[in-house]
Amino acid sequence: MEFPDLGKHCSEPTCKQLDFLPVTCDACKQDFCKDHFSYASHKCPFAFKKDVQVPVCPLCNVPIPMKRGEIPDVVVGEHMDRDCTFHPGRNKKKVFTHRCSKEGCRKKEMLQLACAQCHGNFCIQHRHPLDHNCQAGSSSASKERPSASRAPEQKPSGISWLAQQLRRTVK
Repeated sequence: MEFPDLGKHCSEPTCKQLDFLPVTCDACKQDFCKDHFSYASHKCPFAFKKDVQVPVCPLCNVPIPMKRGEIPDVVVGEHMDRDCTFHPGRNKKKVFTHRCSKEGCRKKEMLQLACAQCHGNFCIQHRHPLDHNCQAGSSSASKERPSASRAPEQKPSGISWLAQQLRRTVK
């Protein structure tokens, strides 16, 4: 060894490798080799002071301001106890809000199912014009019925056939 004082040993207890270009940790001020210079690899106890992150509340998704040197878990816990706007017991939003417009039906749906002809909101059972006695579609439906009964029934192909089959199964 021509240069015995050149380089330093890694401060990681499991490594102690002699490194000629050691990296000094800016948080704990110890020297480490290329494998252990990151905060996570040498489990730096002062990493939270240098590794600045903005914690986000898991309940309300709001970034939580914190001072340098504070532990993020503690700050988030205090926010959840005091300042968090999300209260799971208090804020229960109704899911089924769209009520059926057919007389006598009291069902509610999660999604709005509007009729293309009369623009009323209906449940799944009454969503088709024939099922809710649609005023806008009743004249066109009555005109189509006699012609359909006179002509022999043809089996439509493609999507229109599938739509008819679905309507029959829903009724």
